Amino acid sequence: MEYNFQDIEKKWKQYWEKNQVYQVTNESDKPKCYVLDMFPYPSGAGLHVGHPLGYIASDIYARYKRLKGYNVLHPMGFDAFGLPAEQYALETGQHPADTTEKNIARYREQLDNIGFCYDWSREVRTSDPKYYKWTQWIFLQLFHSWYNRTTQKAAPISELVSVFEQEGNSNHSCPEDDTLSFDSEQWKQYSATEQRAILMHYRLAYQGHAQVWWCEALGTVLANDEVVNGVSERGGHPVERKMMRQWFLRITEYADRLITSLDKLEWSDAMKEMQRNWIGKSSGAEVNFALPMSVNAAEGNSSIKVFTTRPDTIFGVDFLVLAPEHELVDTITTAEQKNAVDEYRQYVKSRSERERMSEVKQVTGCFTGAYAVHPLNQNLLPVWIAEYVLAGYGTGAIMAVPSGDERDHAFAKHFEIPITNIFGERYTGENAYSEKSGNIENSGYLSGMSIAEAAETAINTLVKIEAGKRRVNFRLRDAGFSRQRYWGEPFPIVYVNDVPYGVDENNATASTDVLPVTLPHVDSYKPGPEGKGPLANLEDWVQSAAGERETNTMPGYAGSSWYFLRYMDPHNDTEFAGRAATDYWQQVDLYVGGTEHAVGHLLYSRMWTKALYDLGHIGFDEPFKKLLNQGMIQGSSRFVFEVLVNNLVRSRKGRIFVSKSHYVHLKKTENDIVKTIEYLNEIGIDCVSLENKREDSKISIIRHHVDVNLVDGMLLNLPLFKELFNINADSGYLLTEDDGTYICDAEVEKMSKSKYNVVNPDNIVAQYGADTFRLYEMFLGPVDVSKPWDTKGIEGVHRFLKKLWRLYADEQTGWIINTDAPTEGELRILHKTIKKVNEDIERFSFNTSVSQFMICVNELTTLGCHKRAILEPLTILLTAFAPHIAEELWQEGLQHKTTVLDAAFPEYDEQLIAESSITYGVSVNGKKRTEMSFAATAEQAEVETAVLADATVQKWMEDKPIKKFIFVKGKMINVVV
Repeated sequence: MEYNFQDIEKKWKQYWEKNQVYQVTNESDKPKCYVLDMFPYPSGAGLHVGHPLGYIASDIYARYKRLKGYNVLHPMGFDAFGLPAEQYALETGQHPADTTEKNIARYREQLDNIGFCYDWSREVRTSDPKYYKWTQWIFLQLFHSWYNRTTQKAAPISELVSVFEQEGNSNHSCPEDDTLSFDSEQWKQYSATEQRAILMHYRLAYQGHAQVWWCEALGTVLANDEVVNGVSERGGHPVERKMMRQWFLRITEYADRLITSLDKLEWSDAMKEMQRNWIGKSSGAEVNFALPMSVNAAEGNSSIKVFTTRPDTIFGVDFLVLAPEHELVDTITTAEQKNAVDEYRQYVKSRSERERMSEVKQVTGCFTGAYAVHPLNQNLLPVWIAEYVLAGYGTGAIMAVPSGDERDHAFAKHFEIPITNIFGERYTGENAYSEKSGNIENSGYLSGMSIAEAAETAINTLVKIEAGKRRVNFRLRDAGFSRQRYWGEPFPIVYVNDVPYGVDENNATASTDVLPVTLPHVDSYKPGPEGKGPLANLEDWVQSAAGERETNTMPGYAGSSWYFLRYMDPHNDTEFAGRAATDYWQQVDLYVGGTEHAVGHLLYSRMWTKALYDLGHIGFDEPFKKLLNQGMIQGSSRFVFEVLVNNLVRSRKGRIFVSKSHYVHLKKTENDIVKTIEYLNEIGIDCVSLENKREDSKISIIRHHVDVNLVDGMLLNLPLFKELFNINADSGYLLTEDDGTYICDAEVEKMSKSKYNVVNPDNIVAQYGADTFRLYEMFLGPVDVSKPWDTKGIEGVHRFLKKLWRLYADEQTGWIINTDAPTEGELRILHKTIKKVNEDIERFSFNTSVSQFMICVNELTTLGCHKRAILEPLTILLTAFAPHIAEELWQEGLQHKTTVLDAAFPEYDEQLIAESSITYGVSVNGKKRTEMSFAATAEQAEVETAVLADATVQKWMEDKPIKKFIFVKGKMINVVV
């Protein structure tokens, strides 16, 4: 009876589905465990072998916890809205709803093919109106809420209105404008429109104007991380900065809590540090540099506000720098500088923030012609604009201290701005002094003070003269929440006289009765007028009875910020998730996904969770207790070598490909065309004539990616390659090695279609089986480390499963499991494996578990063990890793009537693991001379007597007197003479 993996895997997939083995209940007396994979986006390309790495890891853990007696929630769904689906629809003329449906079906098929234990009855899709109804509902909760800095919690906006009616805003400064001040009487005098405008400055979901990345070709606003090197990440289209009305989430109000609560999460230090750096908490001072009336500053903008973490350096300020997008630039720029400033700002528009911050060699900037007044010494400071200052960070302006900051120093040197030295001999004039040690000099009354003392004194002075204040600042910016796209969640917002209202306001019915605001079907996805989204073209839809609908849609991360909650109660029609369900499942116990979501999805999901907790909808304020970041399975690319011949007479047309040895030789002579031609003629490419060489004749040798499916190891499939590239007796050349083979080159790269190195898991599963594929992905290395895929190595894992099978079955006679009593040696092998696998899974060291399985099977094979007492617990151990073969062995071989997942994970016996004897290497003067075995309990006196009596030891002692006898139990013996 052979190991027929195709039949076995097909049978048990059908059994699991028919018997609903993976369905989970919300009511159980077992402890709960919630295991979740990061929401996949179902692209048309389907899965490649790199995608399932994290899914396999989470599947192993979910199965393991079930065997351990837990009620395990392990769901799957699809992040189905977003820009890629819409762009694909535009390119192919298909509706994104249709392509998304096809892509999801393809993903489902591939995931099921690998045998994951997902509870598909809980599947969610962000594009399903039954789902995004609740995304819209959560948005309304944010829209109807504000952040109470006194209680450090979100609260209903109605409470804030009551406060304003009683006392004004004296105890609740405005997040967007801390100069806004009114008492209760003034509040009551405001019109309803004015009151709503003020409340908008407090709401957690609010509308404002901001500089955004606008991509004309894509017809939408892009997030910062969607812009790379000045073009859109998708499609490489030009982008520009544009002021637009947008929706935002006030995540900045949660910045402090987002940092402090990281300490209670079981995340990697690296991931926590990425979030801390992105949030970027810093303490310092906000300083006002007054603008003389001569610059015609607009009312309310009589100064330039600067945030600094180094108030101790304030006497070293030699100029100010504004972000080119700063709102004051138009106001303060002089007529003489206007053209230069406009030209420079146009240049900066095409630069991404990443480029602007990373560029250190090129110094650019432009003088505005304006000056500001230093608050402490009244010096006039020139005001510049420069790309290295960002509008979205701090106040969008900096006080430049060239002697203490490298970028300011380079700027001052480039534009020949005089530099004030406030560090004495520590500033050389060649480089800025940025260390925080020593005393401040040349700084008026701060001179001679330490850094800390000078900073404190400067802040106190600024506060006293009302030129500044203490300030804690964050790098984190409020999250842009508008997209000018079609394929996304519509906003539950309507406009009445251009004032935004929630669709649930002024409505006698419950708020959920007006939801969802359903995405209408469209035939065209072209942008609407004036930068609006495609929905703006649907006049009948836009004009509703309640008001004019919002035509932007929500971003891709909207639905993925809370999906983990919906899995807990996916069919609830009256709530996003019932409180009993969320109280039972609580946080996700293990969340598995890539580090690329460190500062996007993870931050937003944490903010949404905290807001829902503050408002009393759930009982926990962090979504993901433990986070496992899987590494990347990289592609092992293959290359062929082509000789390009330009402006030379050729006797045969077509392309010229040479094997690796020829490539190596030709690269050496590439710059000597005569030698290159001679070599080509020598190896049989007589299509080149030396006599016809011209001045512009050129030969170059390049590498091309070739589809890895055409290569076996490094050997190219010559017949297929020749057919694809039309190489025959009349066209083209393909020069091989002396033995007739074509050797390719290899390189480890990201797995992608553009590099022709994508390996489809369907092909691997068809050839070797899902269990082999699962084991091999884990065997490649630690799950959190990137590693290259190499199909050649999978053969060894497949042989292991065949070897395992032969412990249970014989090819001729069938099942050979017996009931004989196990030996001590067999028990020791088993219990070592139980302990090792248990410990490995708990620390996610799955590759070492696979290695231990191999060791165990090899040793049991050597012992000829076919005993039920050994094989039954071994089957349970293997279930998490290779579920199909485990189910076959459990139900067919071992004759159990229920699934192996209902078994209990075996316990190991420490006494059985302990060795009864230990073999030591015996050294004389540090050099190993022999080996001797002793009982594990043997003490030094017994060991010493036996060692010194040993003939081999005596030989190497050479009758010399013993100086010392060293015995380390379980490790070493050394005789020193």
